[in-house]
Amino acid sequence: MKTGRAKYFLAALSSVIIWGFFSIPLRLIKGYAPQDILHYRIFISLIITWLVILLFRRKNLTDDLTNLKSQPTQERKRLIWLTLFAGVLITGNWFTYIYAVNEVSLKSAAFAYMVCPLITAIGGFLILNEQLSRLKVIALAIAVISIVILGQGSFRDVLWSVIVAALYAFYLIIQRVMGKIDKLIMLGLHLLIATVITLPLFISNFEALPTDLNFWLVIVVISVLFTVVPLFLSLYALIGMPSSTLGIIIYLNPIVAFAVAFFYFHEEIDPHQLYAYSMLLAAVIVFNWGTIKELTKRPV
Repeated sequence: MKTGRAKYFLAALSSVIIWGFFSIPLRLIKGYAPQDILHYRIFISLIITWLVILLFRRKNLTDDLTNLKSQPTQERKRLIWLTLFAGVLITGNWFTYIYAVNEVSLKSAAFAYMVCPLITAIGGFLILNEQLSRLKVIALAIAVISIVILGQGSFRDVLWSVIVAALYAFYLIIQRVMGKIDKLIMLGLHLLIATVITLPLFISNFEALPTDLNFWLVIVVISVLFTVVPLFLSLYALIGMPSSTLGIIIYLNPIVAFAVAFFYFHEEIDPHQLYAYSMLLAAVIVFNWGTIKELTKRPV
């Protein structure tokens, strides 16, 4: 595989695997309200991201602003509205995911990232005209079967899963059409929008800053390792791969989350769930078979 394509694939893979472990730090601060976790996660992530931009990517910021001003009025408005909508979508995804992990179940949160790749792949096909080969269609069919097996449970869990999944799927689709804006700056804008959205709620409910040092340590870890890094990697990956491909790679997220739930949190797993997750892994391999072959091919 050419180095260019390989780096985008590995960026997508890394972001998804990192997110698979997100439930561990979230459970460490389970005693705090989901909205409080969301607020501090966004605020700390915003500060860190803009510090990096202003210190190391100021030229990129200037270039992007110059490029935006040079665009026709209609295109400039389109980019601004897409950026705003993306910020709303990712904020909603963060809140609903945190709520699902701490108030619904880990399985519902994991199930969301089984539905998300399907929505992303179908959306990429219908909205962005991304092509799906016969092998990729077979992979999607395998994934659908596994989801049906896992979806035979609580309607509440499934409903929350679909909400979480849809928010992130459409966020990915929007990023694919945003053009060559610096991805870290794009992330900084999304975090700024998220801050504007959540700040009124934070102010209205504010009583006092948490005094537990462990809470702040966990929030910093969440902000850096489970927000800024994987989001930047996923946005970067979309430069060189279709949103449908990144969507299918997201299937590794519930597989990792499933392993964390079973081995780390010792949640009970039914045999049919193990079978369904195995099918999901097979779907990821089949969908990305061409890429995997190129990655493992020895140079001539």
